[in-house]
Amino acid sequence: MKELVVDLGTKGYGLLIRAGDLLQPVLLLIFRLTWGWQFFVTGKGKLLNHPDIVEFFTSLGIPLPDFNAWFVAGVECVGGILLILGLASRPIGLMLTVNMIVAYLAVKDDREAVFNMFKDPDTFLQADPFFFLLTAVLILAFGPGKFSLDYLLSKTLFKKLNQESGEAKA
Repeated sequence: MKELVVDLGTKGYGLLIRAGDLLQPVLLLIFRLTWGWQFFVTGKGKLLNHPDIVEFFTSLGIPLPDFNAWFVAGVECVGGILLILGLASRPIGLMLTVNMIVAYLAVKDDREAVFNMFKDPDTFLQADPFFFLLTAVLILAFGPGKFSLDYLLSKTLFKKLNQESGEAKA
């Protein structure tokens, strides 16, 4: 009887793992599409309202506010498109993660939310940068998933390049 319970538990756990593995690329795609679009929209808004963003960055004490307004807008706009496509996902995930950490730390209320996230997690979770940061960290940590150009390139172009370099050495 004990062996049957262990066997059923092992099989059940194995099914759960396989189901989770099937959900992973779908979840990553949903995050990439949803928040990639949001990154694009916010970046585009920063590009179209550049003087207002410079003024805001100046009020926050961000150095080189004009340059940083262009830079952040570009990172968010182009990064959003790249997330949607699933192209250069990990490098853009890193850039967007750093961008969102700076966003959290630059605004006084959000900075306090970070420093008090264990005492008052709701404030941290409800801050504007939260889902942007979460998405960037997810893509940085797990990659874009199977429904992405990165995955397609890894299975076609990079495989072909590795085969060609192997033939050249032989």
